[in-house]
Amino acid sequence: MAAPTHLAEQLGIEILDPGPEPARARLAVTPAVCQPFGIVHGGTFAALAETLCSLATSEAVKDEGMLALGQSNQASFLRPISSGSVHAEARPRHRGRTTWVWDTEITDDDGRLCSLVRMTVAVRPAR
Repeated sequence: MAAPTHLAEQLGIEILDPGPEPARARLAVTPAVCQPFGIVHGGTFAALAETLCSLATSEAVKDEGMLALGQSNQASFLRPISSGSVHAEARPRHRGRTTWVWDTEITDDDGRLCSLVRMTVAVRPAR
């Protein structure tokens, strides 16, 4: 079996619904996504949100010959996750010609809010 080639594959991100309203994804908590204290690394939350929002934007604009690229990622961490799965649900707040802005809620298996991520995704011609 070939090794995963993209960050989303490395982290084990599973896209459940590419959106756009809402877009959903999850990933299993494994040692690979945790920091040394056994909780999910904040960068994992940020990567999960960026993957989901970039993919959802891309799906929405690809038929217009456009592509989506992460431009800004701001994550606030509210509570840790140390087991089970990490769940992400993203909703677009702005669908502009050159940028989309998303709000992503990251929750644990009990539905508790663990992180809020605001993503700005650039929309550019796919030349």
